[in-house]
Amino acid sequence: MPDDQTQHLPPVVAVVGATAAGKTTLSLDLAEALDGEVVNTDAFQLYRGMDIGTAKLPVAERRGVPHHLLDLLEVTETATVAEFQRWARTAIAEIRGRGRTPVLVGGSALYTRAVLDEFDFPGTDPGLRARLQAELDEHGTAVMHARLAEVDRAAAAHIEPANGRRIVRALEVVTLTGAPFRATLPPPTYAVEGAVQVGVGIDRPTLDTRIARRVALMAEQGLVEEVRTLAARGLAEGLTASRALGYQQVLAHLEGRCTEAEALEQTVAGTRRFVRRQESWFLKDRRVTWVPHDAPDRVTRALDAVRRSGRMGP
Repeated sequence: MPDDQTQHLPPVVAVVGATAAGKTTLSLDLAEALDGEVVNTDAFQLYRGMDIGTAKLPVAERRGVPHHLLDLLEVTETATVAEFQRWARTAIAEIRGRGRTPVLVGGSALYTRAVLDEFDFPGTDPGLRARLQAELDEHGTAVMHARLAEVDRAAAAHIEPANGRRIVRALEVVTLTGAPFRATLPPPTYAVEGAVQVGVGIDRPTLDTRIARRVALMAEQGLVEEVRTLAARGLAEGLTASRALGYQQVLAHLEGRCTEAEALEQTVAGTRRFVRRQESWFLKDRRVTWVPHDAPDRVTRALDAVRRSGRMGP
């Protein structure tokens, strides 16, 4: 049972769902209705200069609502989920301490769960990680995956043989702790009192059309030039930033490995694949209250979900 102090804290509302579904607009509507402040949970909006390709909302379009966890890192820096968890939970505590409502929004399902749920992270050793990464570069994912299978068969069974980043992390944890790497996620249990998740529901054909339009608009707004500028700042060397959809494809174009049109087509296709994975994350979480993206009363429905949590007056 929550104590009196936590019972009187404002809710923590997370707006979740697929890329291009309309989460940003709903998050602003809810922030205005709940006297809230927005907390970014998109892994790539953490980076300075990654604006067009991440659909980062310009300051002039934020309706005066304070936004947190944007533009924190250079593209050469690595973002970890553990660090983000600390940053986001600190921001949430500060916002609630002012009597305001944190409204989380972003398409990175793992980041959202890491903030809201009971989620612990083993430590890390940069030197060990670098050595394992060098071995991965030298020997390839198949060899490293086989090595992981020798020391932690269960983890290897859950990690794709081509996922070098996860293989390195698993080997790092096993080496550091001597214990198995937990390759599967823990059961969904809120660690944050007053958490409420609202999902923006949208049908697949409409979403596919919106993704194509979004990528075309990004091209018109100057995505290629944005990537060119970031490439000069070391984007290709950034272990996290360089993996962002749109950025990795345009980098390939700038390196002469495909045409601009092909890079954009690959971005559309990659985004459509990504939203399928997002759906697999969010749709199986029964704690999410879904509202249709085009429902005239979607804000009212979302506010009803907050009221049902007991953290909002009638």
